[in-house]
Amino acid sequence: MERSFVMLKPGVVNRRIVGEIISRLEKKGLQLIGLKMMCVSQEIAASHYREHVDKPFYPELVGYITSGPVIAMAWQGDDCVAFIRKITGATRPQDAQPGTIRGDYCMHTNHNVIHASDSPESGEREVALYFREEELCVWTDALECWL
Repeated sequence: MERSFVMLKPGVVNRRIVGEIISRLEKKGLQLIGLKMMCVSQEIAASHYREHVDKPFYPELVGYITSGPVIAMAWQGDDCVAFIRKITGATRPQDAQPGTIRGDYCMHTNHNVIHASDSPESGEREVALYFREEELCVWTDALECWL
């Protein structure tokens, strides 16, 4: 089973659309194995976005995810990363198709509403950054045969 990390950023919490977005992922048949509301520290933000450290948008990126509470989630399923990326939509809101999370809820890249792992390797790294293994609840889905 592949794992992916998803973060609903402060704008989602402030707009009170957390449930709507989680529902979209659940309806796809993905398995939620970790969920917590948290304030992201500067240290975690720096580790999370380490590949962007030299880019001009880095300070704003870190500033946004540390500006308020986020919803950190770990999801599991076959081809989990690819499915979540499709549901999430293009990073640039103007390129995101209607019906995707970014296409429906996001206007500006600098206030993107959601982060989703971009590869299975990133998924494993990011899940481990935000969750200890004992915080994850791997369970048997009785409906798996229908998905």
